[in-house]
Amino acid sequence: MAAFTHLNESSLDRALRIVFGIILLFFGWGIVVGMLGLIVKLIGIVLLVTGAIGWCPAYALLGISTRHPTPPAAPAGSAH
Repeated sequence: MAAFTHLNESSLDRALRIVFGIILLFFGWGIVVGMLGLIVKLIGIVLLVTGAIGWCPAYALLGISTRHPTPPAAPAGSAH
C-alpha cells in the first residue's frame, strides 16, 4: 500500500483524466450502447478515479511519473 503515497500524476494529467472520464461516462450512458457502451463506461470510470486520486497503477508499474518533484523545504530559521 505504500505505492499509493507517491502520487504520479501532474495537475494537468489529473484534470485531463477527470474531463475525459466524465465525457466517456456521458457517451457510455447516453450515446454508445451494448458491450461497447460498457467498455466506454469502464474506461471513463478508471480515468475519473485515477484523476481524482492522482495515482495511476499503469504509471507505477512502468515507472512513469508526470508529476513534477517538489523542491526540498528550506531548513527552519534560514534567511534567504
